[in-house]
Amino acid sequence: MIRLAVRCQPEQAELVLAELTVLAPGGVEEVAGDGYVEYAIYGAEGELPDLGEEEAVTIAGGTVEVEATEVADDWADRWRSFHKPLLVGDPKSGPAVWIRPPWEPEREDLAEVVVDPGQAFGTGAHPTTRLCIEALIEIAGRGGPFGALSDLGCGSGVLAIAAGKLGWQPLEGCDHEVAAVAAARENAEVNGVEAKFERIDLKAGLPRLAPTTVANLTAPLLEAVAAGLAPDNLPETLICSGLLTSEYDRVRAAFEPHGLVETGRGAMGDWGSLTFARELASCAPVSRSGSSTPGSAA
Repeated sequence: MIRLAVRCQPEQAELVLAELTVLAPGGVEEVAGDGYVEYAIYGAEGELPDLGEEEAVTIAGGTVEVEATEVADDWADRWRSFHKPLLVGDPKSGPAVWIRPPWEPEREDLAEVVVDPGQAFGTGAHPTTRLCIEALIEIAGRGGPFGALSDLGCGSGVLAIAAGKLGWQPLEGCDHEVAAVAAARENAEVNGVEAKFERIDLKAGLPRLAPTTVANLTAPLLEAVAAGLAPDNLPETLICSGLLTSEYDRVRAAFEPHGLVETGRGAMGDWGSLTFARELASCAPVSRSGSSTPGSAA
């Protein structure tokens, strides 16, 4: 069995992952390191995409490190052992979300999201997804507001599904990848959540935004979303992730002219999130440092 590892900078991660999941739809292993993200795919010799013999190649427009190593033929077991349930939030103090693969036991006492890690476009384990869920949990813990929710760049639909389990309805999401939209629809059905997902290119224009909108996108795409806002199409609460902590200022500056004021921020390693609200200009920002617990069963 061959393990093909691709190592990139955090700011490249989303684009590199999207490229690899197209090349290897069976799933991608993710390892977060100090200042880098490593993705790995497994397969027999001749089954993996040909990235050449070089140690550095270009993927998604950027240079990344590539390493191929031979591993024991226990990939299926390794795959399952790598993907553990994830607890986001503290059930002792408020709402919490339990994200698990299908083979792990249920937690009926928690807002549960089941995602097959063999699918592309996210399992909820990425820091940017967790930061968004933490922000939703914070709002839910205050008793809302709930109501309709839009998920921009929905990927596998984890954020919309988690929001539905926490109390938001109706739910809508969009992504520019056809396969992501299909995965989101399938995941919503598996989780018993009603949600509408459609293909939309956010660079070409925005859908009608719900009062609560989450956008797990790179900083340039978040800026494109800000540029597309209009006075009659503004969310009341906007949760942005997918940005680096070094990009807080540029993303905040993009949304502030639309009357969206920062009310909170989160951080997990190099990744960050920002929460904005209308009519809350006097509120001091609240900081979050990440409280997700892999495999916790508290």
